[in-house]
Amino acid sequence: MTPKTLRTIRQIHLYIAVFFAPAILFFAISGGLQSFRLQQASGWDGAEPPQWMATMGSVHIDQRLPEAEPEKKPEAAKPKPPVDPAKLAERKAKAAKALPMKIFTAALGLALALSTLLGAAIAIGTKSTRRISLIMLAAGALVPILLLA
Repeated sequence: MTPKTLRTIRQIHLYIAVFFAPAILFFAISGGLQSFRLQQASGWDGAEPPQWMATMGSVHIDQRLPEAEPEKKPEAAKPKPPVDPAKLAERKAKAAKALPMKIFTAALGLALALSTLLGAAIAIGTKSTRRISLIMLAAGALVPILLLA
């Protein structure tokens, strides 16, 4: 490839990377959280997750903001049926077997987020690309917000 072709490819890469950097950052973080199901009650032993995690999970999974659920009337506490010890042990064994992959996936999300932040810092820190990088970053953050509204 000629030097001019390589320069053009680098410019195109810059525009694409900086435009999508906000979305890559968002999906890397929300995906890492989803590895442990932290966007839903099962990730918190039945307790409600923090609202920001539930919102990120809804956007990541359903590509929309969560809808407000109608108030539920408190019901009388129903006794839980007894859990079969064999099924409970099997469930725990499956969870233990999946843990290394969950940790790897969360680390992947963290690494992708860090790499994205470093790339954006390089683009903004380079004097010749600062203006277009800031414009593309702003556009990349604004477009998904408008699409969700």
